[in-house]
Amino acid sequence: MTPPPDDTLPDADYVLVGSRVALGLDGGFAVAVPTRLRLLASAGAPDPLQLSVDGAAPDVHAAQRQAFVDAGLLDSTASARNLFDDVAADPAWLFSAGEPAGEGARGPGVEYREVADATGTSILSLPVFRDDPTWHLSDAAIIVHAPGGDRVLRGFRSLYIAWLTHIADERRAAAGDPDRMLVVIFESRQIGEALTGWDDPRVRLVHTVHNSHLPAPHDDPDAPVTGMWQRWLATLDRYDAVLWPTAAQRDEVAARFGDPGTFHVVPNTIELGAEPPAAASRDPRRVVMLNRLAPQKRVDLAIRAWALVTAAVPDARLDIYGEGPLRDELQALIDGLGLRASVTLHGATADRDAIFDRAALFVTSTAFEGQGLSIAEALARGLPVVSFDARYGPREAVGDAGLLVAPGDVEGFADAITVLLQDDARRAELSSRARAAAAAFTPDAVRPALAGALRAAVVRPSRRTPAG
Repeated sequence: MTPPPDDTLPDADYVLVGSRVALGLDGGFAVAVPTRLRLLASAGAPDPLQLSVDGAAPDVHAAQRQAFVDAGLLDSTASARNLFDDVAADPAWLFSAGEPAGEGARGPGVEYREVADATGTSILSLPVFRDDPTWHLSDAAIIVHAPGGDRVLRGFRSLYIAWLTHIADERRAAAGDPDRMLVVIFESRQIGEALTGWDDPRVRLVHTVHNSHLPAPHDDPDAPVTGMWQRWLATLDRYDAVLWPTAAQRDEVAARFGDPGTFHVVPNTIELGAEPPAAASRDPRRVVMLNRLAPQKRVDLAIRAWALVTAAVPDARLDIYGEGPLRDELQALIDGLGLRASVTLHGATADRDAIFDRAALFVTSTAFEGQGLSIAEALARGLPVVSFDARYGPREAVGDAGLLVAPGDVEGFADAITVLLQDDARRAELSSRARAAAAAFTPDAVRPALAGALRAAVVRPSRRTPAG
C-alpha cells in the first residue's frame, strides 16, 4: 500500500475549539485560528469546524462568522459554530445528557443565568462565577430543562463534552462509522485544561500554544510560573499532541517540565502573496509598526526610541497601526516628547500590504510573543525588521533579514533603526532575504509539520484511556 503524502491528514473529523474567536476583539489569535482551519482543510480534513463556547447572543455570533468570511479567513459561515447557538437552535441533543436532577441540585448560594431556545423557552440554567479564575474546573451543577424533567451536568466540562460528542455523533452517523475518530484541537487553555479527563478512546486531544508562558519581564526561562500557565503546564502529559509555534519555546519547556513525547513545532501560517515592490519605489524614511496598542507590545519603548532616531534622521517617520487600550496614553507620550510631526497613531487598517509596500522598515518592540505573525507578514512584503530579541518568535522569524536588539534596550533599538535608515545598501541586502525568511511560514512549508503531529496523535492510543 502506498503511504499517504507527508502533508495529508489521517481520515478523521477535526474541530478547533476556542473560548471566543472574534475578529477585532481577539487580536492575532482571531486570525491564527481560522487560518489553521484552512490549513486543516488543505491537508484533507473533511469540513473541519471552528467552535466557540462564549455566551454572546446568536446575532453577535452570526456577525462574527460573516466577518471571517468577508475577510477571506473562512470559506463559509457554516464552518464556525457556537455551543449556545446550537443549544438555542435545537437542544434535543442535550435532553439525554447528564443525570436526573434531585432536590437541591443547584446548591446553596449559587447564582444562575438562563439560556433559552429559539422559542424563548429556558433550556439551560448556568452557574455564574465572578472573579474566579478556576470557574472552568468547577463541578457546580448545570441544569438541563428537559421535557421529561430537569437533568444535571457536572460543570462546564460536562457541557462541553456533551456538545463535542453530539458533533462527533453527527459526523459518525453521516459516515456510517460509529467508531470514527474525532480530533479536538484546543485553542484556549481553559477548555483544554477542563477536558483532560475525557477518556473516550475515539477522541484525540491536541493543544496549541499562542503565547509565552513566562511571567514578566518575560525573558527568564527559569522564572516561577504561576496561575493558569502553572496549572496548564501540569496537564501536558494528558494531550495526544502539543503544538508549539516556535522551537525555542518547545525546547525551553521540554528542558524544564519534560516532553512526554508529544511536542511538535507547528507555526501559524501566512500567505506569501505576490512579489513586493522594489526598494526604489518605497519611502526610504518611512518606518511602520502594526500591532495592538496593549502593554505586551511596549509601543511606548518604540516611541521613546524614536526621539533618538529623529535626532539623527530628522525626516524619518513612524506610522503605527492598530487599536487598543493604551491609545490615549501613547498619544500623550508622543505629544510630551514633541514627536507629533514624526509619529502617527493611525488606528486599525484593512490595507496592511499596501502600508508595508510603502515603507522601508518594519519595527516591533514587543515584550513577548508566541510567534509574532506580523513579523512574517512584513517579511513577505520585503521589509527588513528591527525587533527586540523577545521570547518567543522574533529570532526564528527574522533570521538574517533584520536586526535583533536586547529586550528593553531603547538606545540599541534606536541605533539599529538609525543604521538601516542611513544605509540604503544594507537595507536592500536585508530586504533581499526577507521573502525567503517569510517562506518558512507558508501553508506549504507548515502543512507537513501539522499533518505529522496529528498523524502521530491519531495512530497512538489515547493518553487518557486506561490500558487494558
